[in-house]
Amino acid sequence: MPVLAPVAARPRYRWAVLGIATFTQAATCYFVQGIGSLGPALQDGLSLSIGQLGLLLSAAQLMPLIGLLVVGRLLDRYDERWIVGAGALVVAAGLALGSAAPGYGMLLLALLIVGAGYSSAQPGGSKSVASWFDSSQRGLAMGVRQAGLPLGGALAAAVQPVLAARFGWRATLVSGALVALAGAAVFTACYRRPPSPPAASTPPPVPQLRMLREPAMVRIMLSGIALVAAQSGLGILTVLHLHDAGLSAASAALVLVAAQGAGIAGRICLAAWSDRVRSGRYTTVRACLAAVTAGTLALATPLGQHPATACALFVLLGFFGIGWYGPWVAHVAESAPPGRTGSALGLAMTANQIAIVLAPPLLGLLRDATHTFTPPWLLLAALTAAALTTTRP
Repeated sequence: MPVLAPVAARPRYRWAVLGIATFTQAATCYFVQGIGSLGPALQDGLSLSIGQLGLLLSAAQLMPLIGLLVVGRLLDRYDERWIVGAGALVVAAGLALGSAAPGYGMLLLALLIVGAGYSSAQPGGSKSVASWFDSSQRGLAMGVRQAGLPLGGALAAAVQPVLAARFGWRATLVSGALVALAGAAVFTACYRRPPSPPAASTPPPVPQLRMLREPAMVRIMLSGIALVAAQSGLGILTVLHLHDAGLSAASAALVLVAAQGAGIAGRICLAAWSDRVRSGRYTTVRACLAAVTAGTLALATPLGQHPATACALFVLLGFFGIGWYGPWVAHVAESAPPGRTGSALGLAMTANQIAIVLAPPLLGLLRDATHTFTPPWLLLAALTAAALTTTRP
């Protein structure tokens, strides 16, 4: 696949674009990424079973399985200003509807609507940043923007339980709607496309599904699936593993916060490093695959049962197992056929979304069936090792 064509003129406004896109990313994902922290309040307020709560928490992640593909195609045809802005507005509308839901069924429907709007945030914001930055700074810019997702989630995890305890879960949904509305307003009012490059002849558009035949896209999808599965495992297993190893629940939660903080740093540092690697941006992604393979394997050994070494391993996994996304998404944008950046991002992120939906329950079932954390970590190590050995630049 040819590299993303650079934009002819790149005024200082590109840094404003980066700030706009990062803010909108954080605002749009604020509620979805932090919804887990609202679980106890929803369970008490609606008298939900664990199964009902689990379905509710995953509802917003289901719609992007279709929405990302649709949004990717729309981004190739229309200005991302309107696509991202409309998506954030749908998130706000869905949360407002959910705050007035009379019961479980209507709240479930509202969160499905939220997921439909959420589908525009990742590919739309990624395309907007890729359009404004050339390859010498694109990785750093992507890493900064992608840090908006864990930042939004961390802020929601800190704020939403407090709001729910004081004002109830309905008011918490309203606050999420207002945050998403702010993201829609800022992106729609402030974002502009970069100056158009001189007209040039381009090959006919490549159909979205035909991209699956491209070696670069296969490499992208395999590495993304493996790394996002490991990221999901880190999110759901860290506290449980450390608690099993002897840490208190509060201490284990602090380690997870530290791992997320390392992931935010990783998204920026690894992406900036990818701008300078002469062998290509995918080399950084392969380094993340290798580090995650080593870290998850170590957790499956006696090292993972010692609290001190386990904590160090989780922070290491946070840096590489969350930080991989910046260089990876920059590589996706640069590998897209001309005029098909949105479709390539949508296709690659859809594959990731499948892993996001399937990995947590599969890892949980494996842990419950074996009564040990060793098999889940070995499975994740096998996935990343397979992606590392089968995908080469």
